[in-house]
Amino acid sequence: MVTGDVETKGRIKEIFYLGVLLALSAPILVVFVLLVISSFGNQMATNFDFSAFRFTLKNWRLLFEGRMAITGGVRENIWLHFLSTAVVAGGVAFLTTFVGALTGYAISRIKFKGRKILLLSMLLIHALPGSVLIVGVYFLYRVLMPQNLVFIRYFSFFYVILARAALEVPLSVWLMKGFFDLLPWETEWSALVDGASRFLVWRKILLPLIKPGIVAVLIFGFLAGWQDLIYVRTFLIDRTLATFIESNLETEMAYMPLLAAAATFYLLPTIVFYISSQQLLFKVYAGGIRR
Repeated sequence: MVTGDVETKGRIKEIFYLGVLLALSAPILVVFVLLVISSFGNQMATNFDFSAFRFTLKNWRLLFEGRMAITGGVRENIWLHFLSTAVVAGGVAFLTTFVGALTGYAISRIKFKGRKILLLSMLLIHALPGSVLIVGVYFLYRVLMPQNLVFIRYFSFFYVILARAALEVPLSVWLMKGFFDLLPWETEWSALVDGASRFLVWRKILLPLIKPGIVAVLIFGFLAGWQDLIYVRTFLIDRTLATFIESNLETEMAYMPLLAAAATFYLLPTIVFYISSQQLLFKVYAGGIRR
């Protein structure tokens, strides 16, 4: 009887927490559902005039043709914007994860002077919004910008990835340090005694043990680069999906259901990327890492 009561109370708590979570998520879910419905309709679902609503694929056809108006308008290559967005997001994710994993390991395993000050400084930098730092980042961009017009386009990609990743590195370092702290010293002692370098131990022994942490940081970095608007609009010559949608919102000729299709297309990769990584993320426990 006691065991049954405990299980019943546990289920009641789970149902209660699930209900609270659904209630808090309801506005976001409703907006997303209306957005998807609008992308397949002849009008925005937010008008709530479902008697005149008609299902159509015309919005997606116009989107892939690069037209943001029913008639006329300048054609744009939506796949080129998708590629630019993926390059920025992938670059930010890789750089954030790589630097975070190396720095997190060094701070976790190596005791050096000024270690605590460095950690607090990174936390303080992460607390500052990117819009506050953009003036200084732009000044540095103007100083480093190459004079050769051929290289400016490639430099803009490199610089926006570097600048955006710099904003995410402090958080990634803190997260990776926490995962390295959970690993006992015994996991690397034998390799160090046998003459292996710290880099080899980090790459061959420790990284496989913290895959959930790597995936988590990778997701955060990818989403930061994918959804960025301020930095890509300021420094990047090519358009991304975010700047493509934002610029067409300012156009009076824009067809709103088509913009809904563009926004849905913009959101899909992040959802797929997150869902596909769930198996590794679920391995993260509050008390440690499952082995």
